[in-house]
Amino acid sequence: MNFERLATDFAGIKLKTPVMGASGTFGFGIEYKDFLDLGDVGAIISKGLTPLPRPGNNGVRVAETPGGMLNCIGLENPGIEGFLRDILPKVRQEAADTAFIANFSAGTVEDYGMMAARLDVDGVDGVEVNISCPNVKEGGIVFGTDPRAAAAVTEAVKKNTKKPVIVKLSPNVTDIALMARAVEEAGADAIALINTLTGMVIDTRTWQPLLGNITGGLSGPAVKPIAVRMVWQAAQAVKIPILGLGGITCGEDAVEFLLAGASAVAVGAENFVHPDAVVRVAEDIDAYLAARGLEHVSQLVGQVKL
Repeated sequence: MNFERLATDFAGIKLKTPVMGASGTFGFGIEYKDFLDLGDVGAIISKGLTPLPRPGNNGVRVAETPGGMLNCIGLENPGIEGFLRDILPKVRQEAADTAFIANFSAGTVEDYGMMAARLDVDGVDGVEVNISCPNVKEGGIVFGTDPRAAAAVTEAVKKNTKKPVIVKLSPNVTDIALMARAVEEAGADAIALINTLTGMVIDTRTWQPLLGNITGGLSGPAVKPIAVRMVWQAAQAVKIPILGLGGITCGEDAVEFLLAGASAVAVGAENFVHPDAVVRVAEDIDAYLAARGLEHVSQLVGQVKL
């Protein structure tokens, strides 16, 4: 793998390759050390962190679907203090040369700001802000479906960190370009999309929802065309870089996202099928570049021919 062809600066975060392990599917990175060389990973995006530890949802949490999977894990995590004390030092020991991006969410604008401040530490190279969460102060409206709420969160995070801020947008909106512009104007350094789509599975034997939380987030190959479309739409609307994800299983999938306008990509559900997927996708992209005589991956970004 030619790292010179793949080296990428994403919103000020130095990456050996433009391929990251997506939040929620890559743990804290160290869970995958027996399956791949963490030094070959573009970046590790942590599982979602919250202000306090969370046990996650009760009942069935994962269901397979045609071309994908539904999950309602419920943000199970050790909380911010547990992460900083027990996990981050191990990550930096096992993956010293790999960029680490901390994904987090909260229930209020104030807590988003607090989380950003706590994560403004050595060992964290950037933060990914999950705004697909309900605002507990505003009657449960999801931050990621309201441009003003999304902007308020972005502003609070930016005020409390010197790290690059990536805002992960919800696809469960009518106008993704509107949401992208809102967070860009509020100071986001980059955006990530898409997060999971809301779905539901019913057990026809019991007539009950299969998932304990009734609905869950749909990911996997089935969502890729939607994700590519949203990346392309967002790329027309903003100037900040885009992290594309949703159903990537191989280099050809990743190239679609790059051509649509993403500067980097993240591999999610495929990690559960092939735990070396993050490195394999990067190798595929490198081979694609070599086969076409291209000198650098940036030559693909936004080059879709309409």
